[in-house]
Amino acid sequence: MERPAEDLSTMEVPVAPVVRDNQPAEGQERPGRKRKRRDPRPPAAVEVESAWTIDQFAVEPIAGQTRFHDFDIPPEVMHGIADLDFRYCTPIQEKSLPEVLAGHDLIGKANTGTGKSAVFLVAILARLMRDDREGKRPRALVIAPTRELVLQIARDGVALAKYTGLRVTAVFGGTDYQAQMNDLTRGTTDIVVATPGRLLDFLGKGILSLDGCGIMVIDEADRMLDMGFIPDVRRIIGRLPKKEERQTLLFSATLSEDVKHLASQWCVHPRTVEAEVEQVVVATVKQIVYLVTADEKYTVLYNLIARHRDERIIVFTNMKNEAKRLSDRLQRNGVECLLLSGEVPQVKRTSRLESFRTGRTNVLVATDVAGRGIHIEGITYAVNYTLPYEPEDYVHRIGRTGRAGAVGTAVSFACEEGAFYLPAIEEYIGRKLECVMPDEWLLQPPPKGAPAPRQERGEQAPRRQSSGRRKRRPGQRGGSSGNSA
Repeated sequence: MERPAEDLSTMEVPVAPVVRDNQPAEGQERPGRKRKRRDPRPPAAVEVESAWTIDQFAVEPIAGQTRFHDFDIPPEVMHGIADLDFRYCTPIQEKSLPEVLAGHDLIGKANTGTGKSAVFLVAILARLMRDDREGKRPRALVIAPTRELVLQIARDGVALAKYTGLRVTAVFGGTDYQAQMNDLTRGTTDIVVATPGRLLDFLGKGILSLDGCGIMVIDEADRMLDMGFIPDVRRIIGRLPKKEERQTLLFSATLSEDVKHLASQWCVHPRTVEAEVEQVVVATVKQIVYLVTADEKYTVLYNLIARHRDERIIVFTNMKNEAKRLSDRLQRNGVECLLLSGEVPQVKRTSRLESFRTGRTNVLVATDVAGRGIHIEGITYAVNYTLPYEPEDYVHRIGRTGRAGAVGTAVSFACEEGAFYLPAIEEYIGRKLECVMPDEWLLQPPPKGAPAPRQERGEQAPRRQSSGRRKRRPGQRGGSSGNSA
């Protein structure tokens, strides 16, 4: 089966706060800082471009499949697509690319893992390659809610823009303020990918101007609403050309009335396309729910990881303190794992994601906010250690595996309280989940010498698993009252 153009995270592009275009070829001198060039394209890009033709990227037409060849995409961009071996479009790409390449505004309903980033990046690159550059201002802006998502989009942009000579700069808070500022003030940035806070900081200090941006993308608009970023986004949009003078693309996992209202304010006669949940996750991810007690959850998780220790696994919890305790306990039992939560400093977050992406560490424990921006190929298991409160978060979590048509497995633990979240999840995804008792091998005790801290049970009781704790000492908090599933 041909590989669809979905996740570009396998590209070996260094994770850095400032993402630059292709470096000079080996043996070629780097231009001096004082040398002035009107054309920001490096000579190496022009030389490679002249040696490549679309005929070198042969993709056989297949009934019911849309190729990237079927669109009017500049050859320099097609060369990047060819390098990534992206041949046939995903549903959101097939529906959206004709509209965005024609210059229409767009509202796209699509979860992560559908290939939506390729839609707006190809649209941006195609437009910038056809339009002459005037001045030194950025010409395209992408706004995303998290640092991790900004870095991923920027990495994807670098991969697709490899032969275009166009520059992509990632702008986000928490680190490398000076490096980002220096890159922007050089005047060679074409595409800015940013979180709202740091972008507003640069705008307020006059470091950056957006009045030359002819195309704007808002990614994960629903998450922007949830995180309270919309006032900041409004201020940013006020620095852009009027909506009649720019192209606006808005993507969201859900099209709530609030999201539609925002789109009506920011877009002009937008086209609307949707990739349904059933197309996104259910067909590509095997979903299984283990019916367990609160005391059995860790045992099942440990044995699952031990059996598949060479595979990449991400484990989700609802609360950051729960994620910390779980990560610590796994490490005491000899499992090398990384923690990703809102309390982890940005430099460490970036380093840990890179370690997980490259396979140096195969287990990642994360909260929803921290894990939302993870776009990494090759995650075999997504584990819901605690089921999420909102069905949408369930879809986002299991979307970390089974990306771009690959096979993945989503494992969820439903204890006494957690089972109450299942009906809403099943209604949202439109199917019944397979609920089973764990096999005997999953219930084998973990290694001795690393028992669960007494604090772990006591602190979890008020909010989460408040029943099924038959081994509690008399008088210990949260020991008796609870509902049976």
